[in-house]
Amino acid sequence: MIADDAVTLPLWLVVAGAVLAVWSIIDRMLVPSVRWFVRRRLNRVIEDLNERLQFEIPRFARTKRQVLIDRLTYDPEVLEAVDRQSSATGTPRDVLMAEAARYAREIVPSFNAYAYFRIGHYLARRLIRLLYRVRLGSTNEQALATIDHNSSIVFVINHRSNMDYLILAYMVVNRSALSYAVGEWARIWPLQTLIRTLGAYFVRRGSGNSLYRKVLARYVQFATAGGMAQAVFPEGGLTRDGRLRTPKLGLIKYMVSEFDPEGDRDLVFVPVGINYDRVLEDRSLVRTLDPNAVRRTRGFIFSTVVTWIAHNVWLMLSGRWYRFGYACLSFGQPLSMRSYVREHGVDFRSGDADAGEAALQVLGAQLLEAVARCIPVTPVAAVATVFVRNPAKAMSELEIKAHAHRLIEELERREAYVHIPRADRDYAVTVGLRMLTLRHLVTTSDGLYRASDDALDVLAFYANSIEHFSSGSRAEAVGT
Repeated sequence: MIADDAVTLPLWLVVAGAVLAVWSIIDRMLVPSVRWFVRRRLNRVIEDLNERLQFEIPRFARTKRQVLIDRLTYDPEVLEAVDRQSSATGTPRDVLMAEAARYAREIVPSFNAYAYFRIGHYLARRLIRLLYRVRLGSTNEQALATIDHNSSIVFVINHRSNMDYLILAYMVVNRSALSYAVGEWARIWPLQTLIRTLGAYFVRRGSGNSLYRKVLARYVQFATAGGMAQAVFPEGGLTRDGRLRTPKLGLIKYMVSEFDPEGDRDLVFVPVGINYDRVLEDRSLVRTLDPNAVRRTRGFIFSTVVTWIAHNVWLMLSGRWYRFGYACLSFGQPLSMRSYVREHGVDFRSGDADAGEAALQVLGAQLLEAVARCIPVTPVAAVATVFVRNPAKAMSELEIKAHAHRLIEELERREAYVHIPRADRDYAVTVGLRMLTLRHLVTTSDGLYRASDDALDVLAFYANSIEHFSSGSRAEAVGT
């Protein structure tokens, strides 16, 4: 029997109240404890890493993401850009401030040292070693070791594959954590969350929005001034024909435009060259050069990728799979901006736009030239060059080796780093030729090898990666 003053509640309300009560207990008691525990573990990881890394993880990388977003949104230069755009377009200032905050949230990463060095490095190592035999070419270790530990380091690298990001980060994992710009292709869930956690920031390539460019510029300048090690691809995108592309110096311009040669922190550019026996995207990249190529749908691309993965898994299971050859990376001579500015008598902070742009182009050309000198010669690049130089000729293996040996000697005279597996040139040519025949880029009949008629553009893609060593000037080999 229910008392007259009893209050009855529906079951759903009781359950909802219980859930809220439990949630309050978790939020007030357990969550702070868990956060404290995780933060303490993370700090220990960072302290351990800083003892081993050549360049410590800077405080900038450990700053809370929301703090950086607020700092970027309310930066005096961003506020000035908001005022200018509001006056020019008549757009309310509040609307533009909200837009600037949105850009800041889009750009600023959420670097996590544990995810980068423990999870990210483990996954990258497994994937890279599964696909390639990774080799370090010219290390220039002595020059790298002399860089002031308080410097802001920027690795300037040529862009041949989307694997470049992983391989460079993998090869410098004992030096520093890398931050790099990625395009809008990576802004898909859950990939964008992972990429942000690994320290990358998103860039809208070719955006003409002045407010967006200002927010991006200020973030890059904050990161550079804060000592965050960065990687920059001066070509602005993947090569299409294998040659170095004309440099796009937007990010480098942001970095040097605020550089103070008398400041506490130097800015050091480290040239890096990378090359592969097989670029996963090679056919797709070459295809973009054909103006008559039919645009492929997302469904076709997806089915092609799935089929390719399934085919390679089947080759692995059947014991007939080979890794995709060698991936080789070399470091060049570091360029100190403190020394460069003094030697050339330039000041990128000056208000003279024309003089600043001219000085930037000179710097960009010098950096790209340094990158070109670092690009390693892989076995496939050398053998592909032989077939590109003899496109219609059927050659025996002995003839191919004779051509390749002469080419290697020529490249070494020009101070190129040539990767010779097992220090055996014959073996190097053999593995390069095997890779090309397995991919049907080269056909064989009666003991003679010939370039496939429909594969000359792909062979040229690999030959072009080292073409600049044979050119009269490396600048002549830079494509468009």
